[in-house]
Order: sequence, then structure tokens, then C-alpha cells
Amino acid sequence: MSIFRAYDIRGEFGREFDNDTAYRIGRCLPGLLDARRVLVGRDARLSSAGLHDALGRGLIESGADVDDLGLATTPMVYCFTARDGYDASVQITASHNPPAHNGFKISRAGARPVGFDTGLAELERRVAGDLPPLAAQAGRLRQTPRRDAFIDFLRPWIPDLSGLRMAVDCSDGMAGLVARDLFGRQALYRNDTPDGRFPHHGPNPLEAGNRVQLAALIREQRLDVGVIFDGDADRVMFLDEAGAFIQPDYLIPLIAGRFLRTAPGAIVLCDIRTSRGVIEALVAAGAQPVLWKVGHAFAKQKLREIGAVCGGELAGHYYFRDFFCCDSGELAALVVLGELAAAHRRGLSFRQLLAPVCRYANSGEVNFAITRKADAMAAVRAALLAETAPQRELDFDGVRLDFPEWWISLRPSNTEPYLRLILEADTPALLAARRAQVERLLAPFAEQRQFADSGRVEQMNSATRTAN
Repeated sequence: MSIFRAYDIRGEFGREFDNDTAYRIGRCLPGLLDARRVLVGRDARLSSAGLHDALGRGLIESGADVDDLGLATTPMVYCFTARDGYDASVQITASHNPPAHNGFKISRAGARPVGFDTGLAELERRVAGDLPPLAAQAGRLRQTPRRDAFIDFLRPWIPDLSGLRMAVDCSDGMAGLVARDLFGRQALYRNDTPDGRFPHHGPNPLEAGNRVQLAALIREQRLDVGVIFDGDADRVMFLDEAGAFIQPDYLIPLIAGRFLRTAPGAIVLCDIRTSRGVIEALVAAGAQPVLWKVGHAFAKQKLREIGAVCGGELAGHYYFRDFFCCDSGELAALVVLGELAAAHRRGLSFRQLLAPVCRYANSGEVNFAITRKADAMAAVRAALLAETAPQRELDFDGVRLDFPEWWISLRPSNTEPYLRLILEADTPALLAARRAQVERLLAPFAEQRQFADSGRVEQMNSATRTAN
């Protein structure tokens, strides 16, 4: 698979790309984005410093002036790209990928994302070809660290967290740069020194093994909530008072509530995998939920297009109109913790607060290695439509079929060679039956199955299997 993906550039350093690739990207990017001022940040991975130097050299030789943030969270780069009027920015990070990986998240003016269909495909073509001539005058490089300025930007969002007992796990990632200033002394902190080797656990909170340490701390200390960031802090996830993982889309109504108090009837963006419980809770709160494609490159563009006040995804990205229509794990954590702290003072636990949303049996996202994705989706769709007509069918990102007592989303991954399945039903028994049915329909196309929550891979034969 090419390192030029749907949302960003990402791959294994030293095998799929190297510092020369970074240099070539730097040489080509100013011409592609008509960029004369470029902001650059990086994470703490062992390869990031070398990639940073090579990229910067390419940008400067192409005539661009480069402002260097140094170590930064990805939302920090988004923030100052938009606020300070840069023509483009690059964050050097592989986000939640393993330590050996690295990559680039590229934005144009206004922190608008550059995805495969909006620039990365053309960038890939240019990088593979002859480089443009050197600029008649090289650009300049300035060191412009803005950690304190970012904390000042978020300071108005810091809520009253009094009485809330919490732990914050920075996953050895970039959230450690700002966590203590944002969440205060009352929190217990773990893994808050950025270390690109990720020695304590991996940087992907969706994998259950990476949450074990935080869950144990919550139970041992009898805390009210646990917060866990991914490697570059653009995503954040939460554990409740029992140390149980909270499916990220369940938090969208809680976040939206913060804005609906001053903007009743506001539009809230959700991705196509969003729980029916979330959608119903948003409608009950007076919001207008809109479902759209999965992925930050699509979500940010849609948020601007429809004027949504905020949005969220199953993967733990949360978007804010007041954050330049970008995602910020730091801001999302502040909003969620503020809403939870207020509820806690009313006598509600995290689990009780979310009970109205968590009404249905949900499979979580299950991944299938499929040889013919389009054929597999067509086979499932045809079999289900032969039974009964859906209440709603969405086809802008795979297919979602909503029936009275259950729904299914089946879509090809934009980042991995998988077909992704989510099912939700009124009861666990109905969920199990429908999952077994869909697995039978997918079996002729499947090579193997991966569970997103655990990272395990199992061989799948034509017989039905139901995961615990």
C-alpha cells in the first residue's frame, strides 16, 4: 500500500519511506499548495527529528519560510495554522501507529486538511517525478515554540473540575506536553513524558491492552473517570468509574450539550457508524444530527459546509467549530470532563450519565480481510434487502441499512486492507443472530478477521463464528 493514504501520509520508516522521501515532499509541497509560509511540528518518535530536518530543507530550498514549532501535539499545529494565517502546515507523526512508523499530516490555509482527493494524490505524483527547480531565493527557518500560547488559547475552556477524581494517561505521547497545565494537580498522571519508543504501552487507545494500566489505576484508586490520549493527541478516549471503556461515539451528545445550551437546534456531525442511541439522544436534546463519511479529512470539510457546531467519530476524533473546525483531543477532554464534573456534583456517575445513550447492543467495529470488498458488500446488501425494505439506506461510505430493530454499517477501510462491520440491535440476542447471519454472508469472501478492540487476528472459515 502507498504511504499516501486517504487522510495523510503514513508508513514504516526505513522500509516504506525515508528522509529522502521527506526531502522530496518538502521540495514539492510549496508549489502544490502555493505556500510561502509553512508551519511544521513533530512528535517524539525516534525518526521524527531526521524527517523534520529533511522536510525543512526541502521546503526552504523551494523558497518557503518555515516556522518550526518543535515538539507539538497535532491539534497545536492545526490551531496556529489557522489562527496565524499560514499557507500550509505539516505535522510529522504516525499518530496511533507503532513506534517504527511515521508520517505527515498536511493542512492548507485555514487548517483545511489535504487528503488523497484534495492534494495527496497529486503530491504523490510529483514526489515520484522530477523535482521542481530550486528557488531563486531560499526561504528562512525560525524556531517558534508555542506550547504556552496553546495553553493560553485553551484556557477559557478549562472547566470547574472540583470534586472529580480522575487519571490521565498520555500514552508516552504528545499530550504530555500540555496535560498537567490543562487538567490540574488533582489528576493522577501516567506516561506523561513524550517518548517515541512508547515503552509503557502502545499509542492506540482503541486496543484493549493499551488501556489495562489505566483501568487498574481507576479501580485501585476508586476514581470517577480515566482519560487516555493517542500518540499525537488528536484523539481522546475515556474509561468510566469501573475502568470500562466507553465507546467514543457515545460521548457526542455529552459534548454537544455544552454547545446546545447557547445554540439550541445546532447541527452536530456524526460519522456513518454512529450508534442509534447517540442519534436519538441528539434529537431529544434539540440538535440536528447529520451523518457523513469516516475520516478527519472528510469531517472537517463537512463541518464547515453544513455549519455544524461540533462533531465526533467512533474512532475518538471530536471536531469543534470554535477550534477552526478541526479535531482536538485536548479540547474534547476538557469539555467531557467539565460536563462530567457538573453531573458528578448532581450525584451522577459517568455510567449513569451515559445510560440514556447506551440503550442498544452494539458489536463495536469488527474488521474482515476481504478479497473482493465491493462484491462482499453487494452480497450482504442484496440478502438483507430481500428480507425487508430498510427505514433508511446510506451509501456515501460503504453502506448503512437501518431497520426497525437493528442496523448495519459495512464499509471498506480507507487506511487498512479491511472491510469494517458494525451492527447494533435492540437486544443482545438479536445482535448475535444478525451478526451470525452477516458473517455467513461474508465467509466466502473472507481471508481472516481482526477485532479492532483487541488487535487479535484469527483465521475465519466458512463456518459461523461469534466473538465474545
